[in-house]
Amino acid sequence: MSQDVQFNRLMMDMRAMQTEAMVRNQPAPAGAEDAPAFSELLGQAISKVNETQQNADQLAAAFEMGQGSVDLTEVMVASQKASVSFQALTQVRNKLVQAYQDIMQMSV
Repeated sequence: MSQDVQFNRLMMDMRAMQTEAMVRNQPAPAGAEDAPAFSELLGQAISKVNETQQNADQLAAAFEMGQGSVDLTEVMVASQKASVSFQALTQVRNKLVQAYQDIMQMSV
């Protein structure tokens, strides 16, 4: 039963992130000057990935210390969540580097 709860929590988190991404991808209305800059969004994403990794590390350490309130499935889900978020961030970085290299190779 606990695994179902963890899975449902993970799915809700993923849906919330998907909804947030969809809202951010909608075109901004003309004159929308309060839209966050790309650097701010990237910084927020890096912070979120870091937070996810720290949470996974804390859960793993608590489980290793034998704290009864921490379940192995919770530790594994947090670990996988951190891994997937880091891989996604790495792919974004790779795309940014490739875009930068493409722009630098363009002739003016």
